[in-house]
Amino acid sequence: MEDERVVLLNGQLDKLAFLAKSLSDENRLRILLCVSNEKKPVNRIVQEMNLSQALVSHHLKELKRSLLVKVERNGPFVYYEISDARILEILEKLNLVATDLLAARTSFCFEEGRKTLKPVMFSQ
Repeated sequence: MEDERVVLLNGQLDKLAFLAKSLSDENRLRILLCVSNEKKPVNRIVQEMNLSQALVSHHLKELKRSLLVKVERNGPFVYYEISDARILEILEKLNLVATDLLAARTSFCFEEGRKTLKPVMFSQ
């Protein structure tokens, strides 16, 4: 069964990489969460995200290009909503994996006021 899954994934890696790239920006993830419960116009997304309209529009364009959001026009307003609820399930699973992996991660950074490196644990 495991080998079948690997073979199946290997044939779809370009599609996975395309979506993963679209999900690789924190602001895009925040926008997806913002539009996950209801359709929202751009100005409301801008207000809730506390980001510039240009930046939100840029990210919405990328999310639309990757089919992660649906777009509906109503007069002068453009509304956005998440295109598939399974996206939220994927984000929840990614969050669990990221939390588990990063909880045990150590890295090195400069200690304040010193020129030496010290190990730092990344945890919540």
